[in-house]
Amino acid sequence: MDYRRIIPCLDVKNGRLVKGVKFVELKDLGDPAENGEAYSRAGADELVFLDINATLENRKPLLEAVRRTVERITIPLTVGGGINTCRHIEEILNIGVSKVSVNTAAVKKPKFIQEAVREFGSARITIAIDTRKNPDLPSGFEVMVKGGTAGTGKDAVKWAKRAQELGAGAILPTSMDTDGMQTGYDIPMTKAIADAVTIPVIASGGAGTLEHLFEAIEQGHADAVLVASIAHFGKYSIRQMKEYLRDKGVPVNL
Repeated sequence: MDYRRIIPCLDVKNGRLVKGVKFVELKDLGDPAENGEAYSRAGADELVFLDINATLENRKPLLEAVRRTVERITIPLTVGGGINTCRHIEEILNIGVSKVSVNTAAVKKPKFIQEAVREFGSARITIAIDTRKNPDLPSGFEVMVKGGTAGTGKDAVKWAKRAQELGAGAILPTSMDTDGMQTGYDIPMTKAIADAVTIPVIASGGAGTLEHLFEAIEQGHADAVLVASIAHFGKYSIRQMKEYLRDKGVPVNL
């Protein structure tokens, strides 16, 4: 892809759009379908819909909320949360979703990535990696699962490389240390993963200023930036984000 993407993230709990800090302190922000439509109209390149409680509740994403969102947007949608079988993926893709994001199930059973890629193609399989700083690991970053509630002891960079080897089409690393803080993405973590793989990496967790978006691309080597608080709370419009990046020499789809 010859331009950098802006991707609003819809964190959804019980069918409602929410936003928290470090995966907790969640605030209700309304209907995900309504917000998704607004972002689609505003020029977002794609959307990510994460059913944040699905894995903890041992269920697949709430398809009704996904379906309502798909019906109101005209851009690609990635859905994640609780996906652990190819049948789940098939159900989700069949309602018009473009890609799925898998985290916990892939860590538990890496061959699931291969199975999913074989059946649906790598372009439709994104591996989400929630990370937390851990100085005992080679990269300094640990893979977290179950909505960020459980550590794995796995090195995040090593796992990203393995996910690519198994056929994943993109990596979505989210820093639990910076999520919702609006103090900037975890650039060292993002760069370490982006430099270790050749597939697209989507920076996630911590954007608070337009400069942070540029840093993730320029210093973190990200192909796209996930945004939540900075967009949900009306701090900047999608157009302002894109115009800022364009003026800094970053190719965007305006």
